[in-house]
Amino acid sequence: MEPADSSAVETEGKDRASFYTNAAEYWSSVPPTIDGVLGGFGFVSRTDIQGSVSFLKKLFKLQNPPGHERALDCGAGIGRITKHLLLHFFDEVDLVEQNSTFLEEAKHFIGTCQKVGNLYCVGLQDFSPKQNTYDIIWCQWVLGHLTDEDLVDFFKSCKQGLKPNGILVVKENLASSDEVDIHEEDSSVTRPISLLRTLFRKAGLRCIKEQKQKNLPRGLYTVKMFALVPDIKVSNSSVGSFTTQPSVTYSDNGET
Repeated sequence: MEPADSSAVETEGKDRASFYTNAAEYWSSVPPTIDGVLGGFGFVSRTDIQGSVSFLKKLFKLQNPPGHERALDCGAGIGRITKHLLLHFFDEVDLVEQNSTFLEEAKHFIGTCQKVGNLYCVGLQDFSPKQNTYDIIWCQWVLGHLTDEDLVDFFKSCKQGLKPNGILVVKENLASSDEVDIHEEDSSVTRPISLLRTLFRKAGLRCIKEQKQKNLPRGLYTVKMFALVPDIKVSNSSVGSFTTQPSVTYSDNGET
């Protein structure tokens, strides 16, 4: 069932521009630290990474697993996920982040590493991955800064950026109701899981695995990880030769 229109995140014209401008202004005032990029919740970083490691290892055990050559860290901030997760599994990692201060700090935070590739200083609403390039595209705690329309377009471009057997990973907070939670301070939203799944389908993506992040403190949003691949039934023939993976049976508790 499609979510009600009241759950959609749509802006037009000036509203759309201010949605992105306000977010950029907010993040420009945030210190380039783990606590800063995690909105004051830096203490969850280790638990978060442990959950991501567990999920990524399961993806490498799939019947048709992704490769280990190249990954993309979307909304990379200072490179927390790149340093503590992706560099441990991939030969090369690219970062995309609209805040130039964060990207500059990423060079120091990650340190000298031959495995760090391109640093793209651009917002995801204006970014398209190079076609047929990535084994994993990792998007975490950043997609709430995109409107629904731009998010679907971004997902579509990510499909083009995946290699055969490549996977788009989405790790996001989930609203506790069927309504979108709007956050004025940082100009972002938290979507309900029903809306996220609708946007996956609109982009021609299919979920092959999902997992709930465990051991987060009480009072925080539920966080889930989704492994997404192009749905060959709706993807056009210009997208690479993707091997069919079985779909999941959705469950809002635990993992699938």
